[in-house]
Amino acid sequence: MYSFLMPPRPSRNLDQALLAAGRDLFPARGCGAMSVREVAESAGVNLGMFHYHFKSRDAFLRALMQQTYEEMFARLALEVARDADPVTSLRAALRAIARFVRDNRPFLGRVLADALSGEKCARDFLGDNLPRHLGILQSLIEAGQRAGAFAPIPVMQALGTCGGALAMPILFGGALVDSGALAAPMARTIEATLLSDAALDQRIELVLAAIAAGAKPPAAAKPARRKTGGKS
Repeated sequence: MYSFLMPPRPSRNLDQALLAAGRDLFPARGCGAMSVREVAESAGVNLGMFHYHFKSRDAFLRALMQQTYEEMFARLALEVARDADPVTSLRAALRAIARFVRDNRPFLGRVLADALSGEKCARDFLGDNLPRHLGILQSLIEAGQRAGAFAPIPVMQALGTCGGALAMPILFGGALVDSGALAAPMARTIEATLLSDAALDQRIELVLAAIAAGAKPPAAAKPARRKTGGKS
């Protein structure tokens, strides 16, 4: 008796293996130098399976960047979904973003470098996704301003304060540490003072204090004047 079997379906895990390999290679290769063949070989996956799952190199690069971003955005959405006041919510949101940037700094640094150098895939990715988390931060800052917890400064100014105090030290300090060019004591100092959880939390408190400077609680409503009867 003969049995006729359908051709085996490609494993659902192969696309994840390819993405994991791409994530390891991306900081050194970037959009321009990422090789489909190198990714497949690093993942131990047949080249045909790469094209089966992603069709093209550009589609793979976009999926790679998008998967990394969605990890952060899911964590961010979870934090802001909690029922908390604007200051507590903004603190939690900044903590989620700062830790993500710290833990993925070589990857994110390469995305930024590629975007600045004109790589279309990186520029399109940032154009589509930056407004998503910046929009959440903007809404939290605006809510804090309405509540009188944050100063009524332009929201872009407040966002710039957040990014300048949190992301830039991570990316710059992290690049110095990751380069291997620093002596070990200096690298440890930078890790402790710029990249540790305690350092991130300290800068977040500085940011919150900065955008709260000069805040004025909303004026309390004046009690209605009591009308008295009778003739004057």
